[in-house]
Formats: sequence, C-alpha cells, structure tokens
Amino acid sequence: MKTFKVFYQGHKTQRLIREETLIKYVEAETIEDVRKFLQNEDITIEFIETLSPDHLEYERDNNADFKVTKVNE
Repeated sequence: MKTFKVFYQGHKTQRLIREETLIKYVEAETIEDVRKFLQNEDITIEFIETLSPDHLEYERDNNADFKVTKVNE
C-alpha cells in the first residue's frame, strides 16, 4: 500500500481558488483507487501525489492534522 496526498477543493460547482485548497492523505494501491474512493464526495480533486517514505515521515511530523484514511475503511 502507498500513501497519497490529495489536494482538493471542498466543492464541485465553484471555480478553483488556490487559497481554498485542502489536503487529505489516503492509503491505497494506486491513484485510480484513490479517485474511485473519493468519486462520491462533493469535492474537486486538483492533484494526487504519491508520498515517498521520507516525505510521509515529514508530513506526519510537521502536520498537526495528519490523518491517513484507508480505502478499505
């Protein structure tokens, strides 16, 4: 399993506003699995990034709101 950092907007109907970008961390096998997992949420995905082990550790250590959601939950 890999951990992905998902950059998204909390709506589907408005134009994208960089200052309103939110982040989720999702554990899945592939980016396609992440997209399928999030497809029914009222969000607009901007970008999905695969985190390396070092980047994941950095995010965990430096983000007070860090929480990983697993696709099978």
